[in-house]
Amino acid sequence: MLLFLGILALILFGLPWGLVALFAALCLEILEYLFWKRFLRRYRLRSGPETIVGQTATVIDECAPEGRVRFQGEIWNARASDPPIAEGEPVRITAVNGLTLEVERDG
Repeated sequence: MLLFLGILALILFGLPWGLVALFAALCLEILEYLFWKRFLRRYRLRSGPETIVGQTATVIDECAPEGRVRFQGEIWNARASDPPIAEGEPVRITAVNGLTLEVERDG
């Protein structure tokens, strides 16, 4: 938008002041771009299986070694690498393998 106003100033004000306005608008556009690039770097969007790893789920069918867990209201197949995990225990999700969650005891 500022660049458009700079071009308009170049047309309306003539050569010396129009070029100054165009150059200033171009500099402000570049600074704005760099500001937003740096600001938005903090807010990375995460989606897919990497958002599940590290979360906590609850065992609904004993995992010995395979069972089922409830995670955020959804029922998932699960595989435990530890000794059997009883029903009702909280588990931490360590990996996602297709539609099966790899889990371990939480705590």
